[in-house]
Amino acid sequence: MQSHVFEGGFSDLPVEASHAFRAVMTTMARPGEIASVSGARPPAPMSVAAGVVLLTLCDSETPIYLAPSHDMPQVRDWITFHTGAPFTSAQRAAFALGVWNDLPISDFPVGTAEYPDRSTTVIVERQTLSNTGAVLNGPGIKDHAQLSLPETETFQTNTELFPLGLDFIFTCNDRLAALPRTTRVR
Repeated sequence: MQSHVFEGGFSDLPVEASHAFRAVMTTMARPGEIASVSGARPPAPMSVAAGVVLLTLCDSETPIYLAPSHDMPQVRDWITFHTGAPFTSAQRAAFALGVWNDLPISDFPVGTAEYPDRSTTVIVERQTLSNTGAVLNGPGIKDHAQLSLPETETFQTNTELFPLGLDFIFTCNDRLAALPRTTRVR
């Protein structure tokens, strides 16, 4: 392992992890809201926000799928050192990370009737993230919200699966937004 692998984690773990957890949970509870996070310095091409999400939500019991865009030794080594999370296929992933066009969305678990929580949370790295584009409605949204999504059809189909389905976290630089399976997209 290279020495850069040991760097880039939270420097004040309890404080930074709690702030990051709150930001992730707030964006999940308020779809379309964009939050800024800090504390992680992951290797390229992973964004700060994606690194913060992984440091906060992943551990040795949360298998991760890396799309080809992010499946490289420095990313694998960093994740392994800082979280201990194992790597897996798309069909067994609790979390997935990559750019939209490299993620095999239809291969990820959507849960079962008995265990709808056994689905994948997909972290989508974006070039831009803004409150424009697709219109969002549903729990956590007063009237409507907007979010720059890579497309709409996949998210509309995902909502129809409820209570099953995928949850999405979009990251760009130090910013993140979330789209839980309960959110309707138009």
